[in-house]
Amino acid sequence: MTTLTDVAIASLPGVDAKRYGRLLTGFAPKVIETEAENDAVLTIVERLLEKGEDRLTPEQHVIFDLLTALIENFEDRAWPVPDAAPKDVLCDLMEHRDLKPADIAPLVGSRAKVSEILSGKRAISKEQARRLGEFFRVSPAAFI
Repeated sequence: MTTLTDVAIASLPGVDAKRYGRLLTGFAPKVIETEAENDAVLTIVERLLEKGEDRLTPEQHVIFDLLTALIENFEDRAWPVPDAAPKDVLCDLMEHRDLKPADIAPLVGSRAKVSEILSGKRAISKEQARRLGEFFRVSPAAFI
């Protein structure tokens, strides 16, 4: 008898449904509803990260992706982040990293453009958002 798991997992290259099923016997992933559940799932994810992402089996990668999605879902519901203006996001990131406008000028074009962005006179372009996202290791959407 073919199960839903067999069909879904079979579509992933290199993933063995039986090995994946054996990994799941140690826990039963579900929607995270409490901070305690979130902490428990975070512990599992941290154990996987300690192995090194490049050393995980394909089945462990699938579990890692599933658990991080469950964590993100819970944290988005439990601790929603209010929308912030792109310039405010940029200011906050610069402040936390002790950066000056000159430090990010190469990413946006010039010190004058940084000044205009921070003062709200200029919007951040998509290309600038992409560069800033890569530099700060956040989604470029934070700057648009």
